[in-house]
Formats: sequence, C-alpha cells, structure tokens
Amino acid sequence: MKASLKGRYTDDKSTAAVTLAVNAGNVKLRASMTDATVVNGPSLNGLTLAVEKPGFLIIDYDVPKKDFRFQFMNSVRVAEKPLKLTYIHGRGDNRTVVDGALVFDSANKVSANYMLGTRNCKLKYSYVHGGVTTFEPCYDLGKNAWDFAISRRIYDDVFKATYQIWSKDLALEWSRNSKFNGTFKEFEYSQDAPDFFFWIKDAIGSHRSLFCRN
Repeated sequence: MKASLKGRYTDDKSTAAVTLAVNAGNVKLRASMTDATVVNGPSLNGLTLAVEKPGFLIIDYDVPKKDFRFQFMNSVRVAEKPLKLTYIHGRGDNRTVVDGALVFDSANKVSANYMLGTRNCKLKYSYVHGGVTTFEPCYDLGKNAWDFAISRRIYDDVFKATYQIWSKDLALEWSRNSKFNGTFKEFEYSQDAPDFFFWIKDAIGSHRSLFCRN
C-alpha cells in the first residue's frame, strides 16, 4: 500500500488531499479524498475511487457526483517513431478528449489535444535544449492564438514561465521533486512583465525569497 499527501496554500485558503493506492495483481486500486471529506464531520464530498491498469486503462468514480470518467491509453509506431494516444471520456459532462504525442527523439516532441465536437484544439511543440531547458510554443486553434512556455531545471528545482499572447497573462511556477527535500509546487500569476524578471532573479538568487513573497 502507498499513501501520499498533497497540500495547496493560497492567500485566501488552503486545501489538502490524501491518496491511498493498493496493488492487486496487474491492476491498482486507488482512493482519493480532500479535506472536504473530513472537515465538518465525515462525508462523501471530495471522495474519488479508481481502478487503474498502468499504461492501458483508468476508471475514476466521483462518489458524491455518481459520475464515471474513463481514460484509455495506447501506443503505436508512426515512421518508426512512438505515437502515444490517450482517450478520455466523462459521462457526466458528456465530453470526450483525445490526446496524442509523437516523440521524434529525446529532445523533440509534437503533441495535440482535441475535444470532440468543438473547436477546442491545441498543438504544441516541445524542444529540450541541453537536457535542462525546455521551450514549448503552443497554438490554440479555438482562440487562434499562441502560448509560449520556457522552463529550466536547476538540480531538483524547475522554474517555468508561461505567457498567453491573447490575454497577455503571465504564469510563473516553481516546483521541486527531491527524495531528500520533499516535493512542492508554487504558482504565481501576473500581467506585469517587469514583475516576471524580478521573480526569476529572486528564484535563482534566493529560494527563501519565494517563500516570503506576498
């Protein structure tokens, strides 16, 4: 049995989630709950049950909403390159999403996300330079607009910035995945480009400044 605990803290509220997973042969049974499940007395709010066959199938059941979500994964080869396909269908909202990712090599990948029956389609190219810096331009067909993302890994830390041209919104993210120092993710949002450069300077110069920043 494996258990994980995740917390999210913002200026106005904090949330937590707990996941329990049990291996049963070649499938995995998983139960997830949020703080809404236990706050103000035990309830079914925030409780999700899942059955997973890694790399092939995931079935999620939202207990309070009585809603199923199906996810199927498969991989084929196109011109000797691996094409990973994911089919996701939510019964409650009756939405179907198809994801595809074609991996050319360790540095170059093209992916697409499409919601059936709509104009919601995104095309993204990912390029990894030197194994540490990733550039990701993305074109949104529905909005007829580009997004750009750049991330850089520094030891166990990853700093990422995403800019949406159509809205001029800038999203900043700092995450860490370390066996010794734990895992966390911090997110900031800004429409002020100069603030972005101060954030990057603080992030590289002093990790502590990010924790103290309001």
